[in-house]
Amino acid sequence: MHLIGMLVLAAAAISAAALSRNDKRPELPAMPQNIVSLNLCADQYLLALADRSQIAALTQFASDPAMSAAANEVRGLKQISGSAEEVLALQPDLIIASPTRRRETMAVLKGYRLHTFDLPSAENYTDVVVQIREVAQAVGHPDRGEALIARMDAALARLQPVHDAPVAAYYQRRGYLTGTDTLVDDLMTRVGLVNLADQLDRAKVSRLSIEQMVAAKPDYLIVEGGSEHATDRGNEMLRHPALAAIPRLRLPQAWTVCGGPAYVSATESLVAQMAGRR
Repeated sequence: MHLIGMLVLAAAAISAAALSRNDKRPELPAMPQNIVSLNLCADQYLLALADRSQIAALTQFASDPAMSAAANEVRGLKQISGSAEEVLALQPDLIIASPTRRRETMAVLKGYRLHTFDLPSAENYTDVVVQIREVAQAVGHPDRGEALIARMDAALARLQPVHDAPVAAYYQRRGYLTGTDTLVDDLMTRVGLVNLADQLDRAKVSRLSIEQMVAAKPDYLIVEGGSEHATDRGNEMLRHPALAAIPRLRLPQAWTVCGGPAYVSATESLVAQMAGRR
């Protein structure tokens, strides 16, 4: 560990020792002023719900337009790789993390009695609504959460889903197929599509060969935006001539990685693309 990191951890250890003597951590402020995100999806919720002055740091992926639907809102905000040293140096009063990632960092931070909020992956719109409310409450702006939910509900209510139940496959690089009980599956159902993975009784994530896809004859392939360019062998298969006859619907990956406002953008785009093909 480099010297600066050792000094940061040493200083934090002194604070932790003081907390240990009191056997309790500081009370979470009603409106935290130093929030650190260690979760790409939390980045986007914070940008939508918190004051910019409340955000101490976002993840290193927050400004990547291929990963984050809110990348253009990040300018001027600090981004970190997510090491324990970086987090402790910011003296956060709230950390929003993922329950399945950054385990080493979180194991270190656990000893410092910092307030943490676990944000799991949203697998449907109901999850998204719950998370908006929870994050809005945690950052001290519950009214903003309710306003965002109301706008999203209104936008979804205006959708005109297709009624002839076309079958679609969310097909990704290296032949991965997205199955049921996922946010993508929920999006597909909302716009009137039938998920091919459900018809084939596939798991949340599985692989389907080009031959199997051709034999299944879906009405649409849903692919990530930009996948029409064969940048490597992983997405080269998506340009295989055998798949050329299947109409494609394109969505930016950043709209399907996380819940939040991008959920509405994805549904509106799917409906508009299908309408343009009919």
